[in-house]
Amino acid sequence: MLGMDAPDATAAAHQVHRRWRAREAPDGDFIMFADGSLIVMDLLRFLPPPGQPEQPQAERWQWIELLRATAWSAVNWVDVEAVLSSHAHDGSRALAGESCAHGSIGWVALTRENDEDALEWVAVSRWSNPFCEVTVDETTVTAVSTAGRIWAFSRNAPQQVVITEDLANSWRL
Repeated sequence: MLGMDAPDATAAAHQVHRRWRAREAPDGDFIMFADGSLIVMDLLRFLPPPGQPEQPQAERWQWIELLRATAWSAVNWVDVEAVLSSHAHDGSRALAGESCAHGSIGWVALTRENDEDALEWVAVSRWSNPFCEVTVDETTVTAVSTAGRIWAFSRNAPQQVVITEDLANSWRL
């Protein structure tokens, strides 16, 4: 992660750091990185094939990358202050929660364990529902949403997220 006092830190990186300290993130489906870059994402929900019942358990979800930006501005920001779960592993801490701006907004962040202000990235989804559980290991940040879905983010490429049904908590669906 690029330090904010580094001479090559961009204005966008400074803005990301300032907004993260205020526990704010862009409003929408985004992944915001400490270096100031941003990835625009889109949540797709695929209905079951014809002839199968249209139940939430039969849906397949995919969060896909639409656009990468190194220079950007956000029109609206949402709070990412409500932490519902936190987990530390080997110098890193994963945080997960909800935005009070709207009940369907969930977020997941990866930070340094001893300094939650040292953001690596934060992912915000307007349609995921809040994330109520999170774990982190060497390769993956795994978050469980109240919509009954498990989101497995690659630590080094969080846009490569895999979303599966949370079979242990299918009552949420």
